[in-house]
Amino acid sequence: MQRSATDDVSKGFIDTHPLDTADAAITGAMRAMVSSAKGVSRGIEARGQFDALMESVLPRDDVTFEAGAHGGIPGLWVYPVHWRSDEAIVHLHGGWFNFGSAKAYRHFVGHIAIRAGVRTFIPDYRLAPEHPFPAATDDVLACYRELAGSGIRRIALTGDSAGGNLALGLASRIAVETTSTPATLAAIAVFSPVTDLSLSGTTYDTRADADPLFTRPQVAALVASYLGSADAKHPLASPLYSRLVGMPPVRIHVGDDEVLLDDSIRYIERAVAAGVDARLDVWLGMPHGFPGSIGKLKAAAQALDAIGVFLADKLGMHAAS
Repeated sequence: MQRSATDDVSKGFIDTHPLDTADAAITGAMRAMVSSAKGVSRGIEARGQFDALMESVLPRDDVTFEAGAHGGIPGLWVYPVHWRSDEAIVHLHGGWFNFGSAKAYRHFVGHIAIRAGVRTFIPDYRLAPEHPFPAATDDVLACYRELAGSGIRRIALTGDSAGGNLALGLASRIAVETTSTPATLAAIAVFSPVTDLSLSGTTYDTRADADPLFTRPQVAALVASYLGSADAKHPLASPLYSRLVGMPPVRIHVGDDEVLLDDSIRYIERAVAAGVDARLDVWLGMPHGFPGSIGKLKAAAQALDAIGVFLADKLGMHAAS
């Protein structure tokens, strides 16, 4: 039996969720479908395929969409039925820094926005390899700064995969900035963030067989496309090496069957050691990107529900006052 990577980690800040029997059958079928594509390196010609995958996320009929731009960065607003004008979420989409778009992510982000009851902006930050590091980090900072000066009082950051990397990196950047803004960064909630671009996590080896999607060589090629000549341990490239003191509350959800599992565990360990209100939820048997299977996997709904409760609580703390 495969030993869990969380066995040696204090359960004080890690919650491990068992694999539901029905979910096990579904993920088993998914694994069979994608097995031939595991580790296959793809260039920018695969952007359409990636967007189509994200477009297939179960849509909601209780959210609306509106194009927008903040800090010169275009994107898409996702509006739940009820929202307050002084709160916002910024969702940074995944795609290994090379793929993804606001439009493709609108259905997935709709599930976050409706659960939190907060309007959410998805910026179309610049992608690699055309725009390598630090282009994406600069874009998300510009977007955040304008939103923070627009009358919004409380902002949360969400993100998945590479977007989780950008969200955590942006939060650490905001925490150390001396320039104040009228808005408060209230919370960060991310799914399977890429926190270490040096790829030093042990689960690149211990989860090599369990992960149905990624291999270290495949990930290394995507990261090289993004980094160019930059240092993989630069704090803005790899949030694991950033200064974490002063960060707002952080919640991370990750699958146990991911080569990226160690990226989440080590980040949470460092955050807790720095005095951050940080917690990690590990979902046994789940692959990378499992929350996108909302409507199919029970774990997807449960993870999104938990994130929604967390965001609504942290963003709405001032509402009753």
